[in-house]
Amino acid sequence: MYDIITFGSITWDIFLESPKKGWQVLRSKKFISMKGTCFNLGSKFDIGGISFASGGGGTNTATSFNNQGLKTAFFGGVGDDIAGKEVIERLYNSGVDCSLVIKRSESTNHSIVLNMGSDSDRTILVYRGASETINKKDIPWDKLDAEWFYLAPLSGKLAETTKDIIDFAKVNDIKVAFNPGNSQLELDNIEDIVEKVDVLILNQEEASMLTKIPFAKESLIFKEIDQMCPGIAIMTKGPNGVVVSDGTYLYKAKSSKIKVIDRTGAGDSFGSGFISGLIRYNNIEEAIQLGMANANSCLQKAGAKNGLLKKGDKYKKIKVEKIKL
Repeated sequence: MYDIITFGSITWDIFLESPKKGWQVLRSKKFISMKGTCFNLGSKFDIGGISFASGGGGTNTATSFNNQGLKTAFFGGVGDDIAGKEVIERLYNSGVDCSLVIKRSESTNHSIVLNMGSDSDRTILVYRGASETINKKDIPWDKLDAEWFYLAPLSGKLAETTKDIIDFAKVNDIKVAFNPGNSQLELDNIEDIVEKVDVLILNQEEASMLTKIPFAKESLIFKEIDQMCPGIAIMTKGPNGVVVSDGTYLYKAKSSKIKVIDRTGAGDSFGSGFISGLIRYNNIEEAIQLGMANANSCLQKAGAKNGLLKKGDKYKKIKVEKIKL
């Protein structure tokens, strides 16, 4: 039996550093963010550097759980190509059980991160391949023996299996942590799914999407989520911290002031850190401490896995405010 099985995407990430010339940030109202990444059409220019890493919510969280000493397996789809072999080899070498991984004829998911020199000025080009093709028939139900399931954001056909995975968990007394992506939040039965999870993890934007309450109305959003989810409800707020409810108490914590190198995988590192803490200590305050520390450590290293804490690592504690509901 595994301590935890993660479900989610698996990607090969390529990081490109901006060149000294030929690549610019253009400010214009034509872009939603008011800024665009621009370069001359048909031109060729040298980039400042290149690096590679494995990514995807399923593998990021699996690596984190394994780092925390939990017997971990990952389920997802990967292409039968060079990138797929590299990603699986790295995951296997980290200690994660990869026997549940499905190989597909489609190419492995890729992300190309164009870094303009600061964490806020970057553009990510995404190719959604093998991970999106997995369906209900591909899942090895007889091998899903675990204490916990962690569902990272799923998209494509895999998103449509969300209810099946959670229903299977409930029938088999497996606890579920659910961090839905946009594709899952758009499912017609999403409210029925949320009612069955033990821990719901959302950022503020996702919480607004789920509740259909404007982003700025934080208190109303969280009140609605608390009613929708009978288990532990979490809303992360980026640099503004996190709010957690267990239905009896509300827990609030602010983010530490740190120098951010790369935000890739920050949400995955918090979610996996929180669940690791909950499994180890059965205490929400301690879970928040480990979740925030894991995220902070991740933010200070490039890539989604390089900064993840390992079991026994020391970390600075933060103040957690506990309020009776």
